[in-house]
Amino acid sequence: MRRALIQPTGDELLAGIIEDTDSPIICALLGQIGIQSVIAPPAQDDEAVLEQAVRQAAREGYDLMVLIGGSGGGHRHDPSLGRDFTHCVLERLLSQAHITSLYGKNGHLWSRLVCGYFGNMLVMNVPGPFREAQAAIQAMTACGLHAPPEQLNQRMAQAVCRTYYGP
Repeated sequence: MRRALIQPTGDELLAGIIEDTDSPIICALLGQIGIQSVIAPPAQDDEAVLEQAVRQAAREGYDLMVLIGGSGGGHRHDPSLGRDFTHCVLERLLSQAHITSLYGKNGHLWSRLVCGYFGNMLVMNVPGPFREAQAAIQAMTACGLHAPPEQLNQRMAQAVCRTYYGP
């Protein structure tokens, strides 16, 4: 793997409510294992927009795409919470997707991590909170990008859980 596209997502990024701190750390961690990364502008929380972003990255020949954010499900329980669609789009697009659903202490879907291939491009998502995104990418790079998507997904999910539940 040589080139990665880092795709932050979220209406809160587009509106300038929060700063994207995840993309720079993901780029740095991927750089440590020799992967050149490009950070895309933030994408809207919209299924069609996110699907188009995945398709465009594949057309441009990226080897890896990491989507940041949009992995939760809180809006399904409380309409005031943000709408998260990244995992829904990836579940639909990726061949042989490996999916791990993580639930918060309140029993609601906290994060759904998806990893698989769109053509020849490895695609995965990470949660938006900084500590969780960093833990997921550290686990992925430690595992090695040539590991099977199922193993990558499992290791990333374990790392994200440790940020929430502890060791």
